[in-house]
Order: sequence, then structure tokens, then C-alpha cells
Amino acid sequence: MSKRIVTISREFGSGGRTVGRMVAEQLGYKFYDRELIQLVANQSGFALEFVEETDEYSTTSSLLYNLSMGGTYAQAGFSPDHLPPVDKIQILQNNIIRELAEKDPCVIVGRSADYILRDRTDCLNVFVHADREIRMRRAVEEYGFPEKNIEKLVAKRDKARASQYRHYTDRIWGMADNYHLTLNSGVFGLEKCCEIIVSLAK
Repeated sequence: MSKRIVTISREFGSGGRTVGRMVAEQLGYKFYDRELIQLVANQSGFALEFVEETDEYSTTSSLLYNLSMGGTYAQAGFSPDHLPPVDKIQILQNNIIRELAEKDPCVIVGRSADYILRDRTDCLNVFVHADREIRMRRAVEEYGFPEKNIEKLVAKRDKARASQYRHYTDRIWGMADNYHLTLNSGVFGLEKCCEIIVSLAK
């Protein structure tokens, strides 16, 4: 069965975003990464800068996990209008990702899309990782980050993503059980990672 949706979770500096874009181009799928931030800003009325601050590096409560599991927030009388802005943004992003998956074949990078779309059978969930030395080098040479304190920056970004994912989904970020496929981009290279994903999605 072909996969209409590919989600790409990735360690910082692993090249996962680039892999995702390459996969989308080869499959002819829509591509969503930072585009999701703009969509959320447009629909929520919040400033783009504020939505960016609540993105993957924020650590929010496990609100959506609670909602999906029928917890406290899912009880009668619950109203999204009473939620803090950060939680409203998270719920809106959840809904947007579901709508995009229904509308067109697409590749979605990050945003816990693997969890949000976990019940779909037409979704391929991928985690891209690499050794830290390789990721630090890419962060400096390709992303333009200063070499000074780059190791701390990479570790901080990974920790923030892991924390946000755990709070959001009650799952452990990067654990193989949460994905259909994990790829070491430092071993295979970005093009080979793309090739593998495309072959499995078709």
C-alpha cells in the first residue's frame, strides 16, 4: 500500500528537513515545515513571532495527549476558549496537520506529526539522526551557526525537541518503536535516505 503522507522527525543538524524536501519533490507531494507556522498564525490571529516561539522548542503541557486519551480536558464543560494561547496554538496546529493530510499527499517535517497522524494507515513515519560531530559540522557549514559553543547549541536543540515531544505526546522522542523507519544520515547520506523513503512510500 502506498503512503500518501510521510512524516519526518529529526535530530538537529541531521539534515532531516532537507531529506523531507527531497522526498516531497521526488514524489510530487506537498511539503510542510515552517509553512505550518504561517498557517497557524494566519488562522489563529496571533503574531507570527509568537507562534514561532511556541514551535518545537517550547515545553508545553501534555494537553493534546490528554485530549486524545479522554482525560481531564476532554470532560464535559471543557472549552478551548479558556485555554492559554500556547495551548490554543497547539490544538490549531493539530487540526491543521490533520486537514492537510486529508487534502493532499504531503511530507510534514516535525511538529509531532507522527503522533497526530498515528491512526492513519497511509502514513510513513521516519526519524532521521546522525552522530553529533556530523550534526555540529552541518550546523556550522550549512545552517550558518557560529562554531563557538556549537556543541552546547546542538545538545540544547535536541533536548528541547525531546522535551516538547514528551510533553505533547507522552512518548519518548527518537525511540524506534514510535516510527516505521529510522535512518542514520551520517552513514547513508541525504540522497540515499531520500531514496529509501521514496521507495517505501511508493
